[in-house]
Amino acid sequence: MDQRISLITLGVKDPEASATFYEAMGWQRAPSPDGVIAFDLIGQTLGLYPIDKLAEDIGLPVGSLGQGAVTLSYNCREKDEVAQVIASAESAGAEVLRPASEIFWGGHVGYFRAPDGHIWEVAWNPFSPLSPEGAFRWNGYS
Repeated sequence: MDQRISLITLGVKDPEASATFYEAMGWQRAPSPDGVIAFDLIGQTLGLYPIDKLAEDIGLPVGSLGQGAVTLSYNCREKDEVAQVIASAESAGAEVLRPASEIFWGGHVGYFRAPDGHIWEVAWNPFSPLSPEGAFRWNGYS
């Protein structure tokens, strides 16, 4: 198995409502079959899928999927961009969990909960600058 993630699927109650939130953040949908909403990312795709259908596909009851302690992270090119992204998320309907602020490891972060319940970290990491196209690597691109 190659060291990569191809698709991140979020089980959501209302895929169309979730898609509206991501579109308000400036994302564009990719063509996809009925029942799946997809957004192509740099090197991956984010899929929105009805949580009941996801549970059925896996073979588990919906209640057993829970909400796990997972965050999705968006890294910014500049420190000031963190507050801008958090403000955009709030305007699009997200709940701000932590406003943009300094963090112990030397970066700048904020957190929001999307209307579908998924938690996003927005960060600027001075030790991991993004590639020109925005790709992230733990120790940055040179």
